[in-house]
Amino acid sequence: MLDPEKFLIKARSSNYHLWWLNFFMARMVPFNRPHGFKVIKITEDLIRTMVPYKKANFNHIRGVHACALATISEFTSGLALINKLGFKRYRLIMQKLEMEYYYQAKENIVAEYITTSDWIESQILKPLESQNAVVVNCEVKTRDIQNNHITTGNIFWQIKDWSKVKTKLD
Repeated sequence: MLDPEKFLIKARSSNYHLWWLNFFMARMVPFNRPHGFKVIKITEDLIRTMVPYKKANFNHIRGVHACALATISEFTSGLALINKLGFKRYRLIMQKLEMEYYYQAKENIVAEYITTSDWIESQILKPLESQNAVVVNCEVKTRDIQNNHITTGNIFWQIKDWSKVKTKLD
């Protein structure tokens, strides 16, 4: 059976595993498949993704649609948190999404999110020692290939230990 955490680690240093990561992500998140989102770089602290400039992502004036830009911001920050926290212990749910749009996207767009182990420790792990859940803001910036700042997304993630998740009303 495929271990997603080990696979993410392998994708950091192997183009072969990065290709497979993109293949599996398109199937695990079928909503995103038509958009053609790609993880183009993954390290311990960084996730860089790309939205291709193609018809499936166009708005009515042939720019990249605002919803595709918001979705890539969510995708990038969520994958970065999973890359740091893993799949098994913590549940992530997007609580809120705020977007600011600055420039019309008329070519491939790159989204990037950087998180450090110190930030994870201080903003998530320490607070979870005394709280059932925490909400963190992940700021994701997108740029086109000319380095124009396209958007800033603030994605607020609720993070909770799986042992404290209730799936039924009491």
